Amino acid sequence: MLQDASPRQLPSLKDLHVLVAGDVMVDRYWHGNAGRISPEAPVPVVAVDQVEDCPGGAANVALNLASLGAQCTLLGCVGRDLEGTALRSVLEAAGVHCDFVEVEQWATIQKVRVVSRQQQLLRSDFEAPLPAEAAEALAAKLPAHLPNAAALILSDYDKGAIASPAGFIAAGKKAGAAVVVDPKFKPFSAYAGASLLKPNQREFNAALGAVGDVHALGEQAQSLCERLSIRALVVTAGAGGMAVVDSEDGGQVRHLPALPVEVYDVTGAGDTAVAVLGMAAGLGWPPLDGARLANIAASLVVAKSGTAVVSGPELAYAAAQAGMDRGTLSQDQLRLAVAVARKAGEKIVFTNGCFDILHAGHVTYLEQARRLGDRLLVAVNDDASVTRLKGPPRPINPLSRRLRVLAGLEAVDWVVGFPEDSPQALLSLVRPDVLAKGGDYRCDQVIGADFVTGYGGKVEVLGLVEDCSTTAALDRLGRA
Repeated sequence: MLQDASPRQLPSLKDLHVLVAGDVMVDRYWHGNAGRISPEAPVPVVAVDQVEDCPGGAANVALNLASLGAQCTLLGCVGRDLEGTALRSVLEAAGVHCDFVEVEQWATIQKVRVVSRQQQLLRSDFEAPLPAEAAEALAAKLPAHLPNAAALILSDYDKGAIASPAGFIAAGKKAGAAVVVDPKFKPFSAYAGASLLKPNQREFNAALGAVGDVHALGEQAQSLCERLSIRALVVTAGAGGMAVVDSEDGGQVRHLPALPVEVYDVTGAGDTAVAVLGMAAGLGWPPLDGARLANIAASLVVAKSGTAVVSGPELAYAAAQAGMDRGTLSQDQLRLAVAVARKAGEKIVFTNGCFDILHAGHVTYLEQARRLGDRLLVAVNDDASVTRLKGPPRPINPLSRRLRVLAGLEAVDWVVGFPEDSPQALLSLVRPDVLAKGGDYRCDQVIGADFVTGYGGKVEVLGLVEDCSTTAALDRLGRA
């Protein structure tokens, strides 16, 4: 099994709409001190002094998405009771749009946990079978929300809300949404056609037979994806990490080790993981990239008490610390990446340019620049500023392509675009240890040199590769 750790950045999610459908519930916690044993039976007596209600199940998935910054609509069934009303109130206050079926003479599902001294002593579940007509009413709500959804997450806890997964999956695929499923104990054939299936190891073993740890599930996982037309399978195994199979990536099994954290409470970790996987699918990321980020998100919530969520900034910061901070960044992401690098004592090298047609001279000087520190940031003029500097018809390649090519170079850690003719604003943001420039400049001719040397930084002019320039290459093409 391959281990993989290439990067993927967390972008703004404000325009991403994810639809969640499934079994919603209330996770209720009774906290108190267990200071004595009952005289009636050999059990602790807990003097409850705090009651805490949290969204659970599909509601926790939706809450995680809202906390990450995405738009989220939640479809679920609740009773006409105080718990259902309170659940809606908490979710809508967090930014989740709730479209619930309110079921007469049926109580909102509750899971009550008794906790003392950070230890869960007892869990009591209050639930009754969901009437079939309620599940049908829930499915009928789906078409109204799918046109604006980039992804559909099915959070199926086998409580009755997703009685017929096939209908949900078919509707999602028809609308062009990625369909991500968190299953329980239905046969996996019920989820045929899904974009991604995320069972935990117990659920995977129940469906396909015991296969040992996540390193040993290769053939069954690949066969499952092929047989059920499921693009990807992500199997979560707690401390064993995750296993990822993507049929569009050759069907190899890739293992993501669990991050080393002190586990406080595993409640809701699967909800957080599927929320991030759904978010990534909605953004069009490959399943492996989504799983990497989900692995980090799950490590954050297990270090918290109770049913917890992870925020966008929290996840971005943790991803940076875990090494997922290479590639093209927004300026907000760059600020975060620089802060993490500074904390780690890393030396930051800054260079800038148009990089319209990347050539050997660029590659050589970028490799030289990278050797001057621990991180190389390449700032790239946007299209309008290139036109102002070079004249029409430049640039030949738009900014998005120039960023992508530069981000693919081994020497480059971060790439960021900027709209100004001068990189001065970015230099003020980053305050690099070294400002590097390639070509035949003198140090005092490098834009920003006075600023960088003013706070104690260095300016380096690097070697020039003869007969390598974009302008010369374009001239030769014009004569060809």
